[in-house]
Amino acid sequence: MSGREPPARRPDYAAFERIETRWADNDVYGHINNVTYYAYFDTAVNRWLVKAGLLDIAAGDPIGLVVETGCRYHAPAAFPDRLEAGIRVARLGNSSVRYEIAIFHEGGEEAIAEGHFTHVYVDRKTRRPVSLPDSWRKALEKLEG
Repeated sequence: MSGREPPARRPDYAAFERIETRWADNDVYGHINNVTYYAYFDTAVNRWLVKAGLLDIAAGDPIGLVVETGCRYHAPAAFPDRLEAGIRVARLGNSSVRYEIAIFHEGGEEAIAEGHFTHVYVDRKTRRPVSLPDSWRKALEKLEG
């Protein structure tokens, strides 16, 4: 037995975003390249933030800068698979948020990949950390797992 934790399951996540794979996502080995999952994570979280009315990409303040990231892979996917990204907040700090994201085949129960990243929220101009606004905190609390 390897001692590796089993894949996360769908009920472990609070929100879901659909991910459309692209032909360019496949690598020479015929599956989604490992680095592409990081783009899926970023897209899913930022799409959720935009839909929640928190993130204004062009002019909003604060903005989130990624300071840490990681991923574990469990099973492959390939174009034209349809995927879903489960999102939860693992830690809600004063100016930082650790997001955890799991990628599932559409309708699948076990994650094919699990990742995380930490955003530190900063002032758009000074790039110095700022406290999360109350509206952000209230919305993000709904994603706490």
